[in-house]
Amino acid sequence: MWPHRSHFSPAASLGAAILLAACQAKTETAQRADRPVQVQSVHYEEQDGTREFVGVVRARHESGLGFRVGGKILTRLANVGDSVHAGQVLAQLDSDDLGLQVETARAELTAAQVNLDQAVADFDRYAVLKARGFASAADYDRKSAAKGEAEGRRARAARALELSRKQISYADLVAVADGVITETAAEPGQIVPVGQPVMKLAHGGEKEALVFVPENGLHDIDNSRATITLWSEKGATHAARLRELSPQADPTTRTYAARFSFLDRDEAAALGMTASVTLHVRNETRAAKLPLSAILNQGKGASVYVVDPAGALRLRSVDISAFTESSAIVTGGVADGEMVVTLGVHKLEPGMRVRSSKGM
Repeated sequence: MWPHRSHFSPAASLGAAILLAACQAKTETAQRADRPVQVQSVHYEEQDGTREFVGVVRARHESGLGFRVGGKILTRLANVGDSVHAGQVLAQLDSDDLGLQVETARAELTAAQVNLDQAVADFDRYAVLKARGFASAADYDRKSAAKGEAEGRRARAARALELSRKQISYADLVAVADGVITETAAEPGQIVPVGQPVMKLAHGGEKEALVFVPENGLHDIDNSRATITLWSEKGATHAARLRELSPQADPTTRTYAARFSFLDRDEAAALGMTASVTLHVRNETRAAKLPLSAILNQGKGASVYVVDPAGALRLRSVDISAFTESSAIVTGGVADGEMVVTLGVHKLEPGMRVRSSKGM
């Protein structure tokens, strides 16, 4: 038998060719289909030139008051919030021991005076005897030295009595200026050493706002105009100036204490009030805000995908000055009005054709 040979008709071959071409065309169409992406137009504007820090109103001068001698507190005559005047007694120590020291110093002075009188009398007698030739020069010198020693002892005793009298006056803690007591740190019956703060006095007069500035805000302080607003005053603004900036950051908060003085009348500012210091930064740099989801970093710095007029993606490096919780502040790298992809940037590739829709 002759081997069987398959035959295809021309019509069948033509149909197969048409079917194959249709499949290829469908695949190419699918490959050329534009990918939908969400975009946002770049819009440059003047940067927000203000920064605000919340703090409290404090007195320009504050003093920690402590006794100049140690002892047991007998009574405390001022409490937190009391207004006091300079020289007013704020607290007292038990002065019995100090009184005994005065009596001891007085007795020492009396003894030193008696010793001096005796030494002077002896010296005068030996001076007469030496002039008549009945006393040696050595004896005369000894009496002269004894007189000098007695004079020194008497002087020491007199200074000791004066010091003990001053110490008994130190048993009274007095206000060094007019002001308000803002803190007390000791109670009657407590034994305090020399110099331990017992009260804090806020001096009357000039007030200021105390705020704490983070590291990235130090440059703004030097290049800005400051104003103070009080939470208790709606809409009122006070001109201010930086008076003091701590040279060292707080080890816990890593912030710098800054004190701003009121330049105008500050009668409305009471101690402890909430105050906000606003820094109006002199900055002419223009910047655009882009969502953080638009930023791509592949190890070569920040970049974004820009959609060109033909609908293709272009990867563009950008300059970022700062980040916020939801945005990146871009200062260069893209032009005003260009369209930037804001979602799914990690799944895109340069040159890919996309179909854009503006995000919210």
